[in-house]
Amino acid sequence: MANVDELRGSLVGLLPDLRAYARFLVRDPSRADDLVQEAALRALSAADQFQSGTSLKAWVFTIQRNLFLQQARSRKREDAALAARHAEAPTQQATQPPTGEIAELGRMLQTLPPSLREALVLVGAGEMSHEEAAGICGVPVGTMRARVSRARARLARAYGDTLPAAPAPGTPSGEDSVPGGGQAGGDVD
Repeated sequence: MANVDELRGSLVGLLPDLRAYARFLVRDPSRADDLVQEAALRALSAADQFQSGTSLKAWVFTIQRNLFLQQARSRKREDAALAARHAEAPTQQATQPPTGEIAELGRMLQTLPPSLREALVLVGAGEMSHEEAAGICGVPVGTMRARVSRARARLARAYGDTLPAAPAPGTPSGEDSVPGGGQAGGDVD
């Protein structure tokens, strides 16, 4: 991308994917939109650092992920300072949990460790290759494949092995995407 206008045009096409990834990261639509906006602004302000011939999607997702991690660290410090200042936390009203299969899947995703959840969201929901997701997370491709496999296996066990196995990106049948010949639920941890 030689100029900011080209980058801006390509970035607009990535906004739905960025928004979906942000919603998985922060679980709050308003904060997710703020995260996407800030990531887009940072990408535009650093347009000269983007290397032509590389994946714009992976570059912007990396910016968004790093921004999320930075905000999470800041929030953790703020929460610790508030907790130290206030001995008693105010009581929160209980909210009715969402119902349905999608809400159940969302709850199940939240039970996964963050590294497994992130891998599954990038490769599964984000439709990225294992290589792109590994680049975003800064891990080897084999580690990313293992994380996706473990995440799928844990979700399958939690659902009672009722989920169909999803093929891995780039594999026509998915036979190498899940241990056990395509049926999620093997003992992979």
